[in-house]
Amino acid sequence: MLNVHTIPAFNDNYLWLIHQTSSLDAYVVDPGCGQSVIDYLATTELNLVGILITHHHSDHTGGIKQLQQHFNNSLIVYGPSNERIDGLTHPLTVTSDINIEIPHLGLTQVIAVPGHTLGHIAYYIDDKLFCGDTLFSGGCGRLFEGTPTQMLQSLTVLANLPDQTQVFCAHEYTQSNLNFALHVTPNNLQLIDYTHKVSQLRSQNIPTIPSTIATEKAINPFLRCHINETQVAISTEYKIANIDDIQTFTLLRQWKNQF
Repeated sequence: MLNVHTIPAFNDNYLWLIHQTSSLDAYVVDPGCGQSVIDYLATTELNLVGILITHHHSDHTGGIKQLQQHFNNSLIVYGPSNERIDGLTHPLTVTSDINIEIPHLGLTQVIAVPGHTLGHIAYYIDDKLFCGDTLFSGGCGRLFEGTPTQMLQSLTVLANLPDQTQVFCAHEYTQSNLNFALHVTPNNLQLIDYTHKVSQLRSQNIPTIPSTIATEKAINPFLRCHINETQVAISTEYKIANIDDIQTFTLLRQWKNQF
């Protein structure tokens, strides 16, 4: 069983420290801040042996060098081979998805999810998804490098994972995402209920992450571009009739960017 520890960093990042229950050897996902990881490890008996990187942005990679130096260059560092990331020891070439055996973690499915960046990947271990900035609770990442078609396909791949999959994204964006989602589909009862739960959590400074694939399929408009309610909302906002899924996603992302 995979254990996950939450390490807050910067204003709204989450770094995920993960290890199997049977082992004290751990990996950290997307360590934008190395010191945050070092400080957290000092409170545990865990031994950091590696790093998993989803994409090249500095708030996900900025701590690699410090961690490598702190651990005498002994860390295994996985990440996408087609992005410029200093410090990778195990670059991964992923065109759709691959299964790899990661020491101390076990069988890991690595999934290509281009959109936010062209080489973005996600890690699926046991029933837990580490998806960087592709899928957020109630939202999705901005398209800095990829196309709407790529991002929609990536989100569709993730939405097809088992419903019980826990979603560990890299930012606490949930409340702002839900404010937009409610603007798009104000009559979604599951969204309304989830928004109340999230508000309660954040009022106590409790993370809203992880979410689940089942929850996101019910409340996240970016996973619901094929749903009539979402398409009607886009048609009304942009005064366009007979739009398809990709047009819905493209305009939905544009709307969110300006919201």
